[in-house]
Amino acid sequence: MCATSCCCFKKAQKGEDRMTPQGLFYKDLPHFINADGNYLFCRYWEPPTPPRALVMIVHSAGEHSGRYSEVVSLLLKHSLYVFAHDHVGHGQSEGEGMMVSHFGIYVRDTLQHIDMMKRSHPHLRIYLFSTSMGGLISLYVANERQNDIAGMIFIAPLVLMNPESATFTKMFCARLLKNFLPQVALGYMDPRSVSRDEEKVIDYIRDPLNYHGPVRVRFATEVLHALIKLEKILPTISTPMLILHGDADKLSDVRGSYIMYGKVASLDKTLKVYEHAAHQLHRELPSVTEEVFKVIDGWLEERLPPIEQ
Repeated sequence: MCATSCCCFKKAQKGEDRMTPQGLFYKDLPHFINADGNYLFCRYWEPPTPPRALVMIVHSAGEHSGRYSEVVSLLLKHSLYVFAHDHVGHGQSEGEGMMVSHFGIYVRDTLQHIDMMKRSHPHLRIYLFSTSMGGLISLYVANERQNDIAGMIFIAPLVLMNPESATFTKMFCARLLKNFLPQVALGYMDPRSVSRDEEKVIDYIRDPLNYHGPVRVRFATEVLHALIKLEKILPTISTPMLILHGDADKLSDVRGSYIMYGKVASLDKTLKVYEHAAHQLHRELPSVTEEVFKVIDGWLEERLPPIEQ
């Protein structure tokens, strides 16, 4: 556990009785308190050797920061200090399940966590690793803190909804209902859209920290608004980036990654598309995931500062 989370415990002394949705006391867990007073659960993975840089994992909608163990193992091999938190309304953080009054709250909380880590490790560069909606959050973060982010790795970034998916139809309906029925359920995400690996799908379904409830109008509307505004943001981003996407993704349309690659101002940018692959490339068929990790491994090694002797 890093000194950052300990500082948060001191701030939280008056709320020592606050508990996670799973019934655990936050005083016993790494966490921070966001601007709205919500307690957000954190995870920290410190390498055994002096860290070369910091990497923040920005998870996607409906899941949580604990679903990246394989990614964390890869990052630790590069002597990277990895950190993450569960977004408000996700995992072990406070908040109504997958509901937010404004998409900017996700961005604000992410920036707060980054600032905390910067204060604790001012000499280390910061990288972002994100998937799906986490990629959308990361793009907004990069737009606000261009100089703070040394590089970004995206898996299936949410830049464009797949118009052939049921999710797209639900999002469109949300725009019509947002002012009248913000709590109305639009339906459920199909877990089989995350991977072609049956074991990974079952694991997703059985994970009690994942959100298994319906997508509601308010949440869908906020995501749509963020996607619409993205068009003006992409040309402002010049951060080095690696974009990985499966062309059979039924959630984040792969065409969004092509659009993103073409519009960002980054001179150092790479896009790699995997045929027939589904949404979560880091939890796809073993052959795909192995290749994805090799690409990430090489990309990092070419850009990270040398290991301290």
